[in-house]
Amino acid sequence: MFKYCMYKFAHCLVNRLSLQTSYQLGIILSDLHYLFSFRDRRAVCRNLKKIMPGVENVQGMTREVFRNFGKYLVEFLRMEQMIDKDFIARKIKIENSGSVQQALKAGKGGIVVTAHIGNWELGAVLLSVLGYPIMAVALPHKERPVNDLFNHQREFKGITVVPTHNAIRKCMEHLKGNKIIAIVADRDFTVKGGELMDFFGVKALIPKGAAMFSQKTGAPILPTFLIRDPDDTFRLSILEPMFPPAEEEGIPEEEAVREIMRRYLAVIEAQIRRYPTQWLLFRDFAVSPESKKE
Repeated sequence: MFKYCMYKFAHCLVNRLSLQTSYQLGIILSDLHYLFSFRDRRAVCRNLKKIMPGVENVQGMTREVFRNFGKYLVEFLRMEQMIDKDFIARKIKIENSGSVQQALKAGKGGIVVTAHIGNWELGAVLLSVLGYPIMAVALPHKERPVNDLFNHQREFKGITVVPTHNAIRKCMEHLKGNKIIAIVADRDFTVKGGELMDFFGVKALIPKGAAMFSQKTGAPILPTFLIRDPDDTFRLSILEPMFPPAEEEGIPEEEAVREIMRRYLAVIEAQIRRYPTQWLLFRDFAVSPESKKE
């Protein structure tokens, strides 16, 4: 209940302050988080060293990750009052929006694949506001009141949120209706459901749901990223659709799933390398094969 009260207080506060004041408050709290959370700070440092070998000033980049997270959280808590078509016109540059219609022409729906980069939550809401019915797969928070608050923030503009443990049937139905599902695909937090894949030259557990849905339904993958610019405006980049291997290619299903994963992981890697301080992951992404068995 403490976490819920903390988030609820923050939600009320940032919706009464101006956006710039809220950003400043978020940065102050993020700096405190950076100073006092050794575990998170160490994990971010390790991740940056893996994705950018030989990088200098890792400490400075690590602090920037924390500050970008503070801004992300402010935006997440303000989305209900902040997001409308005027906000999109002023703050969002949309790149390659025709990819969505290109993907949906096949009539099999589309699978938006993104990462914990920029502001992925805001990106899903933007697609919904632009008229694309989205079902987002989300890991439930352990505390029910916090989970309800988070889902309210996601659902107010028409997004349907489905928990990871109840996603298969609902996502399949959504795709059959030629609609879009959205999945964050750079880190598996369930341990049991992840696939051990090469990621930045090391082994990492990656969720395979997006690839499995694509292989079973024929729905294309739509790599999509909402990236922050220095002035805190955004670019919504929707890349070219990735269609699964055709049945006549004769690729075994398990290998087809891994091939789909390799293709979109390469795109995710490129985005993270380009914007490393916007990758808001506070756990080590590299794992050993033994850790999956535990």
